Amino acid sequence: MKKLFTTLSNIWKIQELKERIIFTLMILLVYRFVSHVVLPGVDATLLGDNTKSGILGLLDMFAGGSFSRVSILALGVMPYISASIVVQLLGIAVPSFQKMQKEGESGRKKLNQITRYLTVAITAVQAVGYVKTQVPAEAIIIDHTLFFVLATFVLSAGTLFVMWLGEKITDKGIGNGISLIIMVGIIARLPIALQQEISSRFVGDGGLIALVVEIVALFAVVMFTIMIVQGVRKVPVQYAKRIVGNRQFGGVRQYIPLKVNAAGVMPIIFAQALMFIPATLTGFFPSLQNTWLIQFSDYTSLAYSLTFAFLIIAFTFFYTAITVNPTQMSDDMKKNGGFIPGIKPGLSTSSFIDDVISKITFPGAVFLAIIAILPSIAVKFGIKSEFAHFYGGTSLLILVGVVLDTLQQIESYLLMRHYDGLMKTGRVTGRTGIPAASGSNAVI
Repeated sequence: MKKLFTTLSNIWKIQELKERIIFTLMILLVYRFVSHVVLPGVDATLLGDNTKSGILGLLDMFAGGSFSRVSILALGVMPYISASIVVQLLGIAVPSFQKMQKEGESGRKKLNQITRYLTVAITAVQAVGYVKTQVPAEAIIIDHTLFFVLATFVLSAGTLFVMWLGEKITDKGIGNGISLIIMVGIIARLPIALQQEISSRFVGDGGLIALVVEIVALFAVVMFTIMIVQGVRKVPVQYAKRIVGNRQFGGVRQYIPLKVNAAGVMPIIFAQALMFIPATLTGFFPSLQNTWLIQFSDYTSLAYSLTFAFLIIAFTFFYTAITVNPTQMSDDMKKNGGFIPGIKPGLSTSSFIDDVISKITFPGAVFLAIIAILPSIAVKFGIKSEFAHFYGGTSLLILVGVVLDTLQQIESYLLMRHYDGLMKTGRVTGRTGIPAASGSNAVI
């Protein structure tokens, strides 16, 4: 406890870090305040019980409840995330985007600009769909045509405002702005979910003992998730000695950290998108509700969980294969005079790295699938659905990843000012906090 207070004191002594933390908290406070502003032309008292489930419930969680409140920030950062994913996939498949990725800072600015334009287009489409399907007609107190046009513009402006807030946090605050905004939206649901769970335990079955067991289980799941996010397989790389003039370079051993979960949360996002197709079909075609497709409308069913887990494992291998390039890693090592001890440079090195990635990706994919289906398992054990979402899935992975990244940045400021880090031993490493061993500084 003494070390904790000492660390907090050291953080407050660094003027730049203190200003960045205060700025970040102020921006997040502004975001939470604006998220409660209802769309113009809507009477909030007439919304009634507008809670969402399924994919809409997931979007509502990411938006911190703005989606169900019909807020001006109802769409949140999801259009920006969708645009970022599209641009990232284009960077893998389209040569012109690959060229921009290799152009350094200028290429990054071009990709960011493309992402912004794509965000505007996606937001406009989603705003139209949101106004048509998610705003109750009885809550609209002005002309419907006027409301439709006005709400579309306001929702688009709201998403751009959230994107601007995120960029300001990234530039002048601490941590990744967009990720922090998502994290705050998820955490905002925790007090309500915890209150519901406590009430159900004390009013219903279980009592205090069951509640304590649930909290301990949640702590264990979080620790397990951190282990998966942080897990790496270090491949040793030896660099040959070089004499340039009177100076010696190289002759040191470094490591390539191959992550156990190199795909992050992307496999879960892709798998969830496919799993919502049966529910969408049964919604459009009521005759299909009496078929086997109805099993996939319940995320706690065995068929849903098994299919979901299989898709996550498949997408993990797919996404890892297209994002981690063993051939390029081998070429970068060879250009910088590096080699893996006992492995010939070139094709043999590429094959060795590919084999290691294949071996560590399978357990990583299985563990990721387990984390994804934990909420459905928690519901089966009698935990309320709202609280069960914190036992796994995309929300838990985002929370863990964002917290680790932010702590890594804070620790970097402390170490640069010659203060102790946040841990007694070792260092906090975020999702991109481990330096690559290759000379190109590629992040694995």
